[in-house]
Amino acid sequence: MKLLLPSLAVAVTAVLLSTPALANKELAQKNACLACHAVDKKLVGPAYLDVAKKYTGQADALAVLTASIQKGSTGKWGAVPMPAQPAMSEADAKALAAWVLGGAK
Repeated sequence: MKLLLPSLAVAVTAVLLSTPALANKELAQKNACLACHAVDKKLVGPAYLDVAKKYTGQADALAVLTASIQKGSTGKWGAVPMPAQPAMSEADAKALAAWVLGGAK
């Protein structure tokens, strides 16, 4: 019984820590983000890893990327504009931005 309890605690912790990443990938799928973006390669838009690299060390990266998701953007990554997601809540946009900035893991 004593061995089971620590193992159970480790398993529960692992599930809880992995849930936000899954939730954010599901959020990206739900909002059709993955139609234009991939984690590690350019599609219509930049790879999420390239976005994370671009904003590394930028103090306002989360706010800037959250705004780009909600309001759209043009000219940051070439001629193709990123459409706005005005129906997405700020909390969801922020969660996606944090996921992307974290390497979309």
